[in-house]
Amino acid sequence: MSFRLITKSDIPAYQALLHNAYQMTTNLGIHFAAATVNDEQINHHIQSNAVYLFEKESKLVSTLSIRFPWGNNPGPYGLPHLGWFATDPKYKGQGYGNQLWDWVEQQILINQLKLPAVTLGTAQNHPWLAQMYIKKGFSPIGQADLTEDHTTVYFEKIFNQKCYTEWKNRSHRQ
Repeated sequence: MSFRLITKSDIPAYQALLHNAYQMTTNLGIHFAAATVNDEQINHHIQSNAVYLFEKESKLVSTLSIRFPWGNNPGPYGLPHLGWFATDPKYKGQGYGNQLWDWVEQQILINQLKLPAVTLGTAQNHPWLAQMYIKKGFSPIGQADLTEDHTTVYFEKIFNQKCYTEWKNRSHRQ
């Protein structure tokens, strides 16, 4: 088992993982961009974002992306924004997605990037994602109607309250 950044050679397997994993959400009538992303969009995505993979026995099992405020698709709150979280349905319920999530959060977001906080968004009408994020320590902070089929609810998780408060004070002065 290993965690790593995506490479261009991973694009076919990454695309298949996203399409397969998001099929259930599409079947619920919720359309996330990852569900139908093409090679060109993936290439653009991996050049502007940090995309982490979890592999088991050389098979791509799970993925999680970090979108940056300075990238091509920043989150709405000026903080890095998590997205395109997916686990291959063949591995559903085995904890691999949580292992990747916990590793990215601890090793990358907290230890390496030293982020004060991070955001993410999901469909308000999704039957379990909001509760999953709340269990992971996220709190709702806003919403937006970005597509016709759902309202996006935004969540935030604070890692370092002191740094977060200092960041908020600086960002509101500008």
